[in-house]
Amino acid sequence: MKLFAIHPVQVGNGTVSLSPLPGRAGNYRQDFHIIRDWQPDLVISMTTEGEMLQEGAAGFGDDLRAAAIGWAHLPVTDFGAPPPEVQAAWPEVSAAAAQILAGAGRVLVHCRGGCGRSGMVALRLMIEHGERPEAALKRLRAVRPCAVETYGQFDWAAQATSTRRDS
Repeated sequence: MKLFAIHPVQVGNGTVSLSPLPGRAGNYRQDFHIIRDWQPDLVISMTTEGEMLQEGAAGFGDDLRAAAIGWAHLPVTDFGAPPPEVQAAWPEVSAAAAQILAGAGRVLVHCRGGCGRSGMVALRLMIEHGERPEAALKRLRAVRPCAVETYGQFDWAAQATSTRRDS
């Protein structure tokens, strides 16, 4: 059985981490405690409701809120890039993540396996914080080799522009 793992990368003053969906390895409660103990300020879920239900994580958002952890649900199909409704929600989620990272906080992004969709969002946040797409992907893959699985995922992340504001 695979153990649940969190894969961190520094972004700005904070940390963005990738992880699989809690429960995927067979023990939702144990995985949730690992996430809670890591103390993220925000969790971004990229999985669909069906995936969450299938892995026993249907109550993940409620569990996060009960632990006073922010949660954003941006469902994207496996191997996909964000559909229009997720793209429309992204600016608000991105702004929240940027504020957390500016304050040396922690953002955890997960998808089913902790690779493609979560890597896409981590890469987007890295680019929004001023990193060049290819260099950011190389740095991200040094931490999580499977991060960003499709050209569509890379293209969506690379559309970002730096939102970092130097004072």
